[in-house]
Amino acid sequence: MKKIIILLAAVFMLQACDDGDITLESFNFDSVTAKKCPTNNLVYKINGNELLLISIPETFFANEVTIDGSPRIVNVNADNRIVYRLYSDNVSEQTICSILPPASPTVQKEWNATGGTIEIITNAIFAADEITITGYTHNIKFLNVNFSNPENSFSFTEYIFGNYEKLL
Repeated sequence: MKKIIILLAAVFMLQACDDGDITLESFNFDSVTAKKCPTNNLVYKINGNELLLISIPETFFANEVTIDGSPRIVNVNADNRIVYRLYSDNVSEQTICSILPPASPTVQKEWNATGGTIEIITNAIFAADEITITGYTHNIKFLNVNFSNPENSFSFTEYIFGNYEKLL
């Protein structure tokens, strides 16, 4: 009888075990080019139905080379935002940059960065003569950024957003 009770208790405990349906969210925008909306301060990357965007003042993308070892640092807060969105269908520049966004696709999930910093290193882009500056490359990296929404959260110690180029 003891063996049956122990067996039933073990089966009950295995059935009652729940991992909480924890899922680790992540994204990959490595092969995607960063773009900027022409009418606002949004720098973004689109990968199918995923969007990763940065909303910070244009002054952080100054046409001025940063000194080695002294990147521009932007603290993530209510004014300087990083947002990751998952849409119902593929996203386009029109979806992101329109004053009145289209009705479709719709945002299905959204994670907002709740802390961390954005590091920007700026380098000049030279013409073939190697003297004339034709633009600037802004290399963007996230450091200790935490993303959250009402359902869950995830974080990156370091995430390379990539390069945003501003041509003159």
